[in-house]
Amino acid sequence: MDIKEIQSLIKFVAKSGASEVKLEMEDIKITIRTGAVGPEPATYVQQIPMAHNPMIPAAPAPAQEGTPSVEIAAKAEVNDDDKYITIKSPIIGTFYRKASPEKPVFVEVGSVINKGDVLCVIEAMKLFNDIESEVSGKIVKVLVDDSSPVEFDQPLFLVDPS
Repeated sequence: MDIKEIQSLIKFVAKSGASEVKLEMEDIKITIRTGAVGPEPATYVQQIPMAHNPMIPAAPAPAQEGTPSVEIAAKAEVNDDDKYITIKSPIIGTFYRKASPEKPVFVEVGSVINKGDVLCVIEAMKLFNDIESEVSGKIVKVLVDDSSPVEFDQPLFLVDPS
C-alpha cells in the first residue's frame, strides 16, 4: 500500500463520517480515527509494519493547523512558467474557487492580487479554510478545477510578481 492509497483512504473515511476504521493486511496495520480534538476534528493514521520489510515505506501522519498558510515556491521548470511564483495547497481537501455556489469566484486569470487576498477555499473535514495570498501580483493561470480534490503541496495558481 503506497502513500497515495493511504491518502485516498483518509479522504474516504473523512467524507463517510466514520469515527474509526481499521485495516489489516499481511504486513501492514492501519488505524484511522476521526473525532473532535479541541475546536476542529483531527485524523490520526498509524501504520505498523507487522514484519520487517524494507520495501514498505512508513507513512507520515497528516498535520493540520487551525489557520493554514499558503506555501509559495518558485517553479523551476524549463518552460515559460519559471518566471512565475507557484501558490501551493497548504492542506489536503476539496478546492473551491468561490465561497458558495451563488457567489462570484475569488480570482480569475488576469486578476491583480495583493498580499492577504483570499484566492480560494479548501474544505478539509467539513471545515472551510480561506487560502490567502502571501504575495502581490497578477494571476497568470489557475491550475485546479473547481470542486476538485487537492493534495498537500499541490500547485493551485501561477502568479506573476512583476
